[in-house]
Amino acid sequence: MEFQKDPSAVALELLLIVQPEKRKTVQKLQIDKQTESHASLQSQGFEGDGNGNNKLQQYQGNDPHVTKGDAERKTFCQICHETQMQQVISSCSEQGTHVTVEVHARNSTPQLFKKLSFGKGFQENGKRRPRPPGSKDQHAYPWDKSCLKSMPLDLKQFEKLDAYATKVIAKSSVEELVKTLLRVAHTDLEKVRAIWTWICHHIEYDVVGFYNKDKQSFKPKDVLQSGKSICEGYAGLFEQMCSIAGVQCMNLSGYSKGHGYRAGQTFTGEYDHAWNAVYLDGRWHLVDSTWGSGSMDDCFSKFTFRYNEFYFLTHPALFINNHFPDNSNWQLLKSTVTLKQFESNMLYKSDFYKMGLLAAHPETPIIQTVNGKVAVAVESRSPMLFMFELKGAKEFSLMTLKRNGMNLELYPQKTGSHKLQIYAKPSKGSEEIYNCILEYTLECSSVDRTICFPKELHQPVGPSWFTERQGFLKPSHRHSIIHTNDGRCDLSFILSKDLSILASLHSDNISLTEDTRRRHVLQVCQGNQIKFKIHLPHAGNFAFKIFAKKKSDPGNYNYVFNYLISCPNTEVKWPMFPQNYSKWAEGYELVEPLAGLLPANRYIRFKLKLHSIAKAFVQCEKTCPLSLSKDGYWEGSCNTSGCTEVFVMVLENANHKFYSHILKYEVEPQ
Repeated sequence: MEFQKDPSAVALELLLIVQPEKRKTVQKLQIDKQTESHASLQSQGFEGDGNGNNKLQQYQGNDPHVTKGDAERKTFCQICHETQMQQVISSCSEQGTHVTVEVHARNSTPQLFKKLSFGKGFQENGKRRPRPPGSKDQHAYPWDKSCLKSMPLDLKQFEKLDAYATKVIAKSSVEELVKTLLRVAHTDLEKVRAIWTWICHHIEYDVVGFYNKDKQSFKPKDVLQSGKSICEGYAGLFEQMCSIAGVQCMNLSGYSKGHGYRAGQTFTGEYDHAWNAVYLDGRWHLVDSTWGSGSMDDCFSKFTFRYNEFYFLTHPALFINNHFPDNSNWQLLKSTVTLKQFESNMLYKSDFYKMGLLAAHPETPIIQTVNGKVAVAVESRSPMLFMFELKGAKEFSLMTLKRNGMNLELYPQKTGSHKLQIYAKPSKGSEEIYNCILEYTLECSSVDRTICFPKELHQPVGPSWFTERQGFLKPSHRHSIIHTNDGRCDLSFILSKDLSILASLHSDNISLTEDTRRRHVLQVCQGNQIKFKIHLPHAGNFAFKIFAKKKSDPGNYNYVFNYLISCPNTEVKWPMFPQNYSKWAEGYELVEPLAGLLPANRYIRFKLKLHSIAKAFVQCEKTCPLSLSKDGYWEGSCNTSGCTEVFVMVLENANHKFYSHILKYEVEPQ
């Protein structure tokens, strides 16, 4: 059929696949479906040409306001809603003003489609044109957590190829450069990899050009010559190099959550980013050579080459996290994401996935506090170390490690918006640095003033896989917080290493000296078990910190981990434990008296477990010997009248003449 020329007409390229709605009721009458379909098509304006194809006759509409172009569109709409066949597939050929439409049964093969080579692309004006993405290009959404790539890859296979491509020097032309790369790249995958690797290591992001786009050329030859460009130049060069190499490639554009992105922002106006899709092994795959090449500083003033493998053949369910194409078909997802969903979805940094992290909760970038509290959790495949940044919230947060992630509680002390950044690094290798994996915006509507943790409390808190790795096994308290109402608690561990241990108690009470903090903790070592008795000096929150070093190491003690000890009872006021000296040997145990301050004018009973000694006695106003009982304890008593200090002393060997101090008590003023 022929259309009249219309100066306002719009030329459309269409590949129309129509799936009509199912009948709401099943007709009981047995009707010849072929006859019914034929009659239906004729009533819609289709006329057979005798070759298995049909021509679309001019739509005869009664509405005087409907143009012929509108009539044509209306005809296609009627096909969608009115055709009662099981499946209608149509295709168009761009030949003048003619549109060829083919209608066939569900199980038959389209004649027009037979003329097209999907593996090689559409033929248009004698030139190969990449085929659009179809159902076999789509991946499940959300991410199935099986692979970061859209196709199975062993990156080791690219080691020699990457080394070669990285060292190739820029050539005088794009064609010559590709020819040089193809000396070692033979398959389509190898060709794409060589091109990707070369661009990521040789094209620098043009910071100056970003602010002067109108004066910049994005032609591949100019990008190659200058060695600099912005995303349009990266994508354009990538596309041309693939074309020269004989690999189908598309230049895509859309919105991105790149530098300057703010959590929850909306996207309007012009698209701000460009990337590519490549056709490999019968499917489309996504790449972003701009983001694969490096990163910008916070001020967007300096570019640093930092190769990022993540953006090579990225799984579409991960790519959509920060890339939204202008055409939803190029999401390559079975369940496409809307722009609104893209705006509201959580932004996961590429390092999040590269480190083997799986998920974060909440899954929205903006979190509202509930009664002044926010809880965040991260899941990982393997043990990881975490840290976070939230201005002014160090003393109002609590992080605990899990073998497969971490939990974080936050209590912002100011209303309004707060930026939370979470960092992580692998558990193995101290040389690794923390990388940002997540950013949240906390909206705080109310403040919980009752929460305040000690400034000395280090994050993370409590025992974990990390403390086990340091040699502390089977903790008596597995939770990070120890609650006590009477101000006393006991802790114990099994040591898997030959360690020397030091512990201390910390609070925000500045009157507690370092010696005082340590003397509120009494530790006992028995074989590979270590026990701590803790008596709090007052109510409140305390950080109980544990330090360790190898016994053979003459160096300083290293911090290992800490607990949070909480006591709400304001009547609590326990005295310090007695001072112990260097001769207080491993394996010694004090049963009584535990208080370092003894009452005046009283008889005090002593009971201790000591080993490898000849004699023991208590020195006060006079010497009071201790005797060894049948159950292995040294026992005895003394009177504190007339003295200010009391010492426990031992004679290690009967042949020695000098006694050693092991404990010191003070006596209350009389």
